[in-house]
Amino acid sequence: MALHKLTLYGAPQCCLCHDAKEVLDRVGRAVAFELEMIDISGDPELVELYGTEIPVLCIDGVQAFRYKIHEKKLLQLLARS
Repeated sequence: MALHKLTLYGAPQCCLCHDAKEVLDRVGRAVAFELEMIDISGDPELVELYGTEIPVLCIDGVQAFRYKIHEKKLLQLLARS
């Protein structure tokens, strides 16, 4: 079974992004996945796309969470093949 690819869009100064990373670290102890973290602050197109609505987490290219990652729901989503 292939690993899910998670993409976290955020910015270094974003407190919610730090919280999201902590959730991902905890979930990563239970379920393996590939994580890509993208800093939107250096990319005007991503800033326009996401702006202040970060963090945004995509699972396999599909947006799953915005602002807050719910740990229990994330575990459920990752359990699906």
